[in-house]
Amino acid sequence: MSYPRHIPRSKCVSRASSRAGACAGVLLASVTALVSLGGMHVAPAVAAPAPSPSAQSHATAGVNATKQRPSKVRVTAAALSLDGGSRKPLLDGEDAPYDTASIVKVDILATLLLQAQDKGRHLTAPERALAEPMIRNSDNAATNTLWREIGGASGLGEANKRIGLTSTKGGPGTKWGLTQTTASDQIRLLFSVFDGATKPKTDSPLNKDSRAYIRTLMTRVADDQAWGVSAVSRSDYALKNGWLQRTTTGLWDVNSVGRVTVDGHHYLVAVLSDGNVSMRDGVSAVERAAGRAVTATTRT
Repeated sequence: MSYPRHIPRSKCVSRASSRAGACAGVLLASVTALVSLGGMHVAPAVAAPAPSPSAQSHATAGVNATKQRPSKVRVTAAALSLDGGSRKPLLDGEDAPYDTASIVKVDILATLLLQAQDKGRHLTAPERALAEPMIRNSDNAATNTLWREIGGASGLGEANKRIGLTSTKGGPGTKWGLTQTTASDQIRLLFSVFDGATKPKTDSPLNKDSRAYIRTLMTRVADDQAWGVSAVSRSDYALKNGWLQRTTTGLWDVNSVGRVTVDGHHYLVAVLSDGNVSMRDGVSAVERAAGRAVTATTRT
């Protein structure tokens, strides 16, 4: 199985320069693939998580992918203001299932933390040594190990019931990157992590330390990971990206989820896409969609 490389660090701007929100290669991305999104609409409210009880992303990609089929790009964006009282994210596009690619790594870490909480313990040093590169560097080998530890799709599904996800299904066997999810479910997951960051009370099944740990890793992603929803925020953001070239079509899934701060206001943003002719085009489409989603949310 072949693994496409991350965007080379040498091609990335510094964190300060990433206030433009992307790698240099992304800034030069083709804008010829126009993305047609549906009208803005409000998604169902983020469900309160159930009471707590006492391969893959850029990994299954094919460098030896088959010849590309004609591209038909899909993009769905969701945004939710953390400053208001609503749990209803604004959606742009159809809230349909997409491959997660590496954004599932946030869900895997949340599951690992919930399982540790149930046992009344913190993560072990070896678990942290895997969790940190999984989020900060999108390390696939670390993810493989943690996917097995949480019990794969079954363990992920049990945790997601408690978090309140309704449309996320773990990938088959070892293929965690083929987990299916929706933009609104990703907002629910982000809400379980970032709710309570600006106010003391939350009903997330993740405890205070678990939420803080995930947030910290998402705010410290490596420079070559700083693209996607971060383009909206310029400097203050927490994110996780995912990308996958499908071997059956040669086309790319490109996703980005996270929390951004714009003019002092905090937003959760999830953008999912597939059918991109290249990763660069996918990144450009995701960043444009993220900007539109946040702008529309500020107007509601």
